[in-house]
Amino acid sequence: MPQDYDGPILEIENLSISFFTRLREIPAVMDFSCTVQPGEAMGLVGESGCGKSTVALGVMQDLGVNGRIVGGSIRFKGRNLNEMTDDELREIRGREIAMIYQEPMASLNPAMRVGKQLMEVPMIHEGVSEKEARKRALEVVSDVKLPDPERILRAYPHQLSGGQQQRIVIAMALMANPSLLILDEPTTALDVTVEAAVVDLVKDLGKKYGTSMLFISHNLGLVLETCDRICVMYSGEAVETGSIEDVFDKMRHPYTQALFRSIPLPGADKAAKPLRAIPGNFPLPHERPPGCNFGPRCDYFQEGRCDAQAIPMYPVDGDERHDTRCLRWDEIDWQMQALGTDGKEKPQPGKVVLKMENLKKYYEVAANALFGGGDKKVVKANEDITFEARESETMAIVGESGCGKSTFAKVLMGLETATEGQILLDNRNIESTPIEKRETQTVADVQMVFQNPFDTLNPSMTVGSQIMRALEIFGIGENQEARRTRMLELLDLVKLPRAFAERMPRQLSGGQKQRVGIARAFAGGARIVVADEPVSALDVSVQAAVTDLLMDIQREQKTTLLFISHDLSIVRYLSDRIVVMYLGHIVETGTTEQVFAPPYHPYTEALLSAVPIADTRVVKQNIVLEGDIPSAMNPPPGCPFQTRCRWKSKVPGNKCETELPPYRDLGDGHRSLCWLDEDELASMQPVIKVAAE
Repeated sequence: MPQDYDGPILEIENLSISFFTRLREIPAVMDFSCTVQPGEAMGLVGESGCGKSTVALGVMQDLGVNGRIVGGSIRFKGRNLNEMTDDELREIRGREIAMIYQEPMASLNPAMRVGKQLMEVPMIHEGVSEKEARKRALEVVSDVKLPDPERILRAYPHQLSGGQQQRIVIAMALMANPSLLILDEPTTALDVTVEAAVVDLVKDLGKKYGTSMLFISHNLGLVLETCDRICVMYSGEAVETGSIEDVFDKMRHPYTQALFRSIPLPGADKAAKPLRAIPGNFPLPHERPPGCNFGPRCDYFQEGRCDAQAIPMYPVDGDERHDTRCLRWDEIDWQMQALGTDGKEKPQPGKVVLKMENLKKYYEVAANALFGGGDKKVVKANEDITFEARESETMAIVGESGCGKSTFAKVLMGLETATEGQILLDNRNIESTPIEKRETQTVADVQMVFQNPFDTLNPSMTVGSQIMRALEIFGIGENQEARRTRMLELLDLVKLPRAFAERMPRQLSGGQKQRVGIARAFAGGARIVVADEPVSALDVSVQAAVTDLLMDIQREQKTTLLFISHDLSIVRYLSDRIVVMYLGHIVETGTTEQVFAPPYHPYTEALLSAVPIADTRVVKQNIVLEGDIPSAMNPPPGCPFQTRCRWKSKVPGNKCETELPPYRDLGDGHRSLCWLDEDELASMQPVIKVAAE
């Protein structure tokens, strides 16, 4: 292979990929083209099922038994991958083209030490000696900014955190110094602060090694931060492609515009400027409409024109390599952003419904977890949790995995009981009553919407019967007929057709299943709904519809919503007040405006900096947290955040390391757990700034 090749690294032309079942051919990708130049990072975005991962597997020539390339070509450094033999592909895979998958443990052998797995790459691909391979492994582990590389090489994968595992997979992909790196949603399973560090790392390594990248994601903010160019996919086709600036600021396809309207950017407001969900549903591969695939959901659709013929890609005048699959791209007024056209009344918080005072939840575990021997250790999952939530209020609880968000939700739900402190629901103590001993009314009053709608529905019962079962448990409706009438009203409430009552869960999409979960939570007229990451498993276009639905129900029913999330963009859009948690402690609490403006708690500052925002006008401070979250079994002395805090040196003496800070009032109910003095707090700069137009 010529080493001095200077053309495009990857050229995909008119690619079509189908999967063959016994019944039919299912076209997954049609007429897809994209080019990646040397050292360029190309972002591939779109909803689940649009064909992003299929394109990546096509490049790897790994489509399984049923998948076949039925048209077009994929050229890597000028050579057609479709025409290569298995031996030639084996030579290229891993060495020239490497792929990083969404789930790091799927790529690591649990029974082999990390060092051995890394050393295998250059030993197999380049035939280097064991000594040289070890030297390279140490170097690359340092490159991916992992602490104590020698210890990491000796460790097994299960001894590393999710973020560390993902860094090892990235290191493994880089060991052979590939020309093309394919990243398939590499940060979806990671915390937002870890995601920020991994994204920073990928950018730096891309520059250092000159690697070209194909970055697959549904997160437009991440693509903005990592890529030079973007390709937007919809239902198997590329619908718009161009540089980041062209596509973000001068979008020329209705689907790209609809995607941006459905994500919470700075300026969106749940009352004054609500998000707009994309109407209708994503077409199934064998039910695509004639003409434009996006036609049935498009604001600018013209019958007899947009559905008359297959639509090619058109070059956009005045922009370099900017193309759109829209017949009317030069007729539409693209300046008309539809945010804020249907403003809604902002609900006013009422009386206090829920009060938590000095809540503690500790778990006792054996020091030797495998065999149950040794001394008992205490995991301090929640420490002194204190706050109030009011009627019609949305309160967000944010923080990284392991900070105690879900533990406190379990205690509130009665799935666990409190170690100390109290929870008052309408001035009644419920912290020591497990769910099986709670009164029916209390169970109906406090309900939960879970992260994964697939796990919470019974696959063998119809949607209607599952909602009616909840009504029966809550003692609502005198007979089956009354319950059926109420069940149909609940389907209306969550904007699902009444015919869905007869459907089985497998016949519903992710967003529809989540609506059924919401209908069930509100079956007993819930006063408080704990929503645990309710939209993180859903596509961005569906997220807008589900969050909007929760807001509408809240207005109507005066519900108190406790919204647990690590996505601060959606928190800023939805919540009235925010509680920030770290290692079992509340470190900051206040209104949304207070928490998003300085002075911040140092942890909140790092969280805000980590949020990817899909807006080219946004300028952010770059604060990457070093190190991992300490264990709740062995928390650091003093301030829980002191091991990762960049402000610690500003506090005289070593108070941060020895004494827990006081929970102090910064004015108007804005409180923070921090030793920083007034002058230091006043010197804090905004993390997120929107540049003037």
